[in-house]
Amino acid sequence: MLGGMGAQMETMVLGWFVLNLTDSPFLVGLVGTSRLGANILALYAGIVADRFPRHFLLALVGFAMSSTSLIMLVLLITGILEVWQIFVIAFAGGLARIFQMPAGQSLAADSVPHDRISNSVALINSGMNINLILGPLIAGFLFHSYGPEGAYTLIAVMHVSAGVAALLIRVRRTSNVQTRESVWRMLRGGLIHVKGQQLLWAGLLVAVLVNLTGFPLHTTLMPIFARDELGVDARGLGMLMSAFGIGGLVGSFVLAARQDLKHAGRLLLFAVVAWHASMVVFAASSSFPLSLAILVFSGMAFSVTLVLILTVLLRTASPEFRGRIMGLRVVAIYAHSFGSLNSGAMAGAWGAPVAANINAVVGIALVAILAALTPKLRRA
Repeated sequence: MLGGMGAQMETMVLGWFVLNLTDSPFLVGLVGTSRLGANILALYAGIVADRFPRHFLLALVGFAMSSTSLIMLVLLITGILEVWQIFVIAFAGGLARIFQMPAGQSLAADSVPHDRISNSVALINSGMNINLILGPLIAGFLFHSYGPEGAYTLIAVMHVSAGVAALLIRVRRTSNVQTRESVWRMLRGGLIHVKGQQLLWAGLLVAVLVNLTGFPLHTTLMPIFARDELGVDARGLGMLMSAFGIGGLVGSFVLAARQDLKHAGRLLLFAVVAWHASMVVFAASSSFPLSLAILVFSGMAFSVTLVLILTVLLRTASPEFRGRIMGLRVVAIYAHSFGSLNSGAMAGAWGAPVAANINAVVGIALVAILAALTPKLRRA
């Protein structure tokens, strides 16, 4: 939660800062792309998570992220920050974060019985949604009152605290692979494991799809909607993203309360469609209060989607492969780099509402095709 708080604050601050510094929606999208540029290496991160203590990896991520935040803070205070440096720092932070999901979510699955994995994932996601509520809200008010320097001071503190907290985790059970296999053999074994299980590759494809068409709404397009469509400042942007997080928290709590969740695959497909349909409604709104209400529903569908993707993956994957499967899950996030860049370009050319509508239509069409091709996912 501490690391996630820092990450959510940074997403909001970078988007708003770059938009007002450059007045370029395309560059806002490019910042998102830079943060995800290293995700192609995430399968290697999954192998590392299967071979080494996962709580130590989480600690290293926290300390590495705090280092990039401190560099950004120094550049801001000294007044020598240039636009190209923002992209380098964003890439460096993203390189550290590729180890976070394989280590943290595999550790969560290891700590509960098989039939409670969905509850474990939902509780983890609840924590992340609390961050999505508080992080942008705090960052928006800090940015408004103290500028990006004030926001980045707290971001750095959050990441340092996350590293310390990870070191305090007491590991009672571990499924780390004790093997002399080469990295290449472990990589090949993970890919073969995915290829042989329709639920695994279908779940990963859903992750690719939502990162390509769903995530750009609240990461890349939200600052543009806030300034150009709804006419609000950094505080208003923080409130919009927090409304999305409130919906996400509600969705996570609903699933966390369900024991042995059934029909996860079928519910996943419905959640993706609902998420994308809500984007169309949000794009049509010119009222700030109405937009807040729509984002609550959108956040619920977003959260349910993420929980169900992980539920399908972690239930299906063998324990010794969980780190590598989560590594592939992070690789799927790489699609967000293309979605972010594409959304920024479309918003610059035609406006944020058109970009959101195109993403929504493409997303619904792709999930319909995937549902037709994966009967096991429909029945799962």
